Amino acid sequence: MRRKSFEGVPCGIARALDVVGDAWTLLIVREAMFGTRTFDGFRKTLAIPRNTLTARLRDLVDRGILRVRVDADDRRRRIYELDRAGRELWVVLLALQQWGNRWMFGETGPPSYMADRETRRSVAPLVPRDRSGAKLRLQDVTMIPGPAATPELKARFRRLAARGT
Repeated sequence: MRRKSFEGVPCGIARALDVVGDAWTLLIVREAMFGTRTFDGFRKTLAIPRNTLTARLRDLVDRGILRVRVDADDRRRRIYELDRAGRELWVVLLALQQWGNRWMFGETGPPSYMADRETRRSVAPLVPRDRSGAKLRLQDVTMIPGPAATPELKARFRRLAARGT
């Protein structure tokens, strides 16, 4: 059963979750990042049910995360590649991996981590910064209305600001 869509919700987080909020979806993107290109390749590396994979691949193509082309060597086979929006998800996956590696594994350490291809050194922990480069903590940030904010959302942010939240 598919959950309610967040398509009309005026929130970038909710809309992004509408696209990539399913675990299988992010795992497919992860595999595409690291070279998996075919339906059978995704099935083998993820052990994902066929019908689930079919639906997720179709959705990822429809939403511009993946693009699909016909394999030149075998016209029956489809090749899936990250499109621009899909390539930009690597930072989201890096943040999830860094968080998971920190909080989900004990003394044995993480099973994998992203590293610089040339130096093989792990990617430095992501640290949010302001536009001048200063580090930011959660207590240093707030949500403010953007250009597409509805009047209701603007009012909500005004109430939060008045409370000092």
